Amino acid sequence: MKANFQWLADGVDFPQELPLPALEQWIERVAADHDRVVGSLSYIFCSDEKILEVNRQFLQHDYFTDIITFDNTRRRQINGDMFISLETVATNAEQVGQPYERELRRVVIHGVLHLCGINDKGPGEREIMEAHENAALAMLDC
Repeated sequence: MKANFQWLADGVDFPQELPLPALEQWIERVAADHDRVVGSLSYIFCSDEKILEVNRQFLQHDYFTDIITFDNTRRRQINGDMFISLETVATNAEQVGQPYERELRRVVIHGVLHLCGINDKGPGEREIMEAHENAALAMLDC
């Protein structure tokens, strides 16, 4: 099956900083490095208000976040829907002193890494996730 990517914007302008064909190739390479293949991935760029609504409705969490990943992976084929708040990405970029474009790419690959089975909630897992994010970003040289 050929990888199927959907790139959507819900209530926000689509982020023009993303060169989609190159990004899709990168995502496929990162998945392959984790012994996975890309099936169907949907990215929905949205506002803080929308991600808070999604977080409350589906996860019963009452806080803002940069990404929510809905995992529909089957064996080695990663599939999922990812909501990304562009407002939170911009805030986080400012807080960590990174360019917005780099932080946006980090969040895009963060969802893929979750679909590859990497978690970030338990003890020591955040550091493992960050190491995988940094390795993926190094592939882009950004």
